[in-house]
Amino acid sequence: MLWLYLHFPHLMLDHVRRNQPTDKPLVIADGSGQVILQACAQARDLGIQPGIRLKTALGLAPELSLLQADQAQETRLLEDQARWLYRYVAHITLASPDGLWAEVSSLQRLYGGLAAIWQTVEQALAEHQLTAWPALGHTPLAARLLARAGKGECTADKGHISHALNQLPLQAAEFEPSACTRLNRLGLNTLGEVFALPQKELARRLSPELLVHAQKIQGTRPDPRAPWQPPHRFRQQADFIQEVEHTQGLLFALQRILAELEEDLCWRQQDTDTLLLILKHRHLEPTRLRLRTTGPEHRAETFLKLIRLKLDQQPLRAPVTSLVLAVRRFTGRETPGGQDLLGESQDLNEAWHTLISRLQARLGEQALTRLSPQADHRPEFAWCASDVRQRTHSAAGNWQALPRRPLWLLPGPCPLEQQPVAWFSGPERISAGWWDGQRVHRDYYIAQLPGGQVAWVYRDIRDAWFIHGWFG
Repeated sequence: MLWLYLHFPHLMLDHVRRNQPTDKPLVIADGSGQVILQACAQARDLGIQPGIRLKTALGLAPELSLLQADQAQETRLLEDQARWLYRYVAHITLASPDGLWAEVSSLQRLYGGLAAIWQTVEQALAEHQLTAWPALGHTPLAARLLARAGKGECTADKGHISHALNQLPLQAAEFEPSACTRLNRLGLNTLGEVFALPQKELARRLSPELLVHAQKIQGTRPDPRAPWQPPHRFRQQADFIQEVEHTQGLLFALQRILAELEEDLCWRQQDTDTLLLILKHRHLEPTRLRLRTTGPEHRAETFLKLIRLKLDQQPLRAPVTSLVLAVRRFTGRETPGGQDLLGESQDLNEAWHTLISRLQARLGEQALTRLSPQADHRPEFAWCASDVRQRTHSAAGNWQALPRRPLWLLPGPCPLEQQPVAWFSGPERISAGWWDGQRVHRDYYIAQLPGGQVAWVYRDIRDAWFIHGWFG
């Protein structure tokens, strides 16, 4: 087997800086906020290195921006990288908090060689603005050690990989600190010197655990890695160095997240109609905004316009420290209709959904309704106002066989005061409503009045005449 390992030396830094670019030096401190774990290039140029105390770093750079590491957040960020890598590689294993394994020996024929796989991964890393040290190895631990030491190369030659492993210092072999100290006292300084020792003596003089670790690096002991499966959801978070006080400051991070959502939906061959945007504040409960589209959608541009309209209607109630965009509902991708082979004609159904979604984002979800037919012969009860998203299906299959109806139905019947000059159709008898106590018994006609209007009139059971609607 051949394994590819990706080591992210400063994943948290990359995550923060691509959401809110800044020219100021930035560092990541441990949970206690006392020791520097990661430092950006500007901070390193000022002499700030991982491992120094925070007080020392502030003395070197008083304008230093600081974020504290969070284990849950690091795990989430690593899963985000595994999600996009899963589009290229099927077998992935997480190495928390800053690494990923990918089995690539079975992909060489698919990609056309090892160099093509290496180039594909490097290109994806550049697109996601990530710094990673890749390495190849015939065992998972061999690939990991070479990657973390920055010794990875695009080669599957066992001799070349073994030589690189043998040159690694013991501190890079991930032995226990006490084991490294004892090996150094024995005069051993490199991993190759440990491999040269008799295995029985290594286990007897040091520990069986050290022998097991060395055997897993060499591949003489099995080291299975359970594959990771992506969850059936999308969740991306953007953390800000400085609190965002205006909605315009959220758009840069949202553009990147929505672009990744579009890529994810296209890869899944699915759409969604529901987005959940959570804005986190320092001293208030998070603001939760749910956005609905009238139809399945996957385009980042459309989602961004809806979010902008929503934020315009609901200004920020407090500065935002981070935002989360989540999608849990996915729908099957529908084949666009009304297009030719070149896809140049407009999809009217898609345009309709886009228009309704924008109107609802600006006016409110309850501001738009649609007319839907009701199973009732009485004209005043034969329709209702329903949700604009609902799809109604009429039971009548042949609309041409139904009687003509006016587009303009009056709120209530009005007495007919003029004698019609022409009669076009009728009578159409409607007798219904006995089940709810509002029974009607009418004979409807289409007639022309002396003024030229075409009216829908009826005569009731008492021989009284009324106008119930107008034809255009």
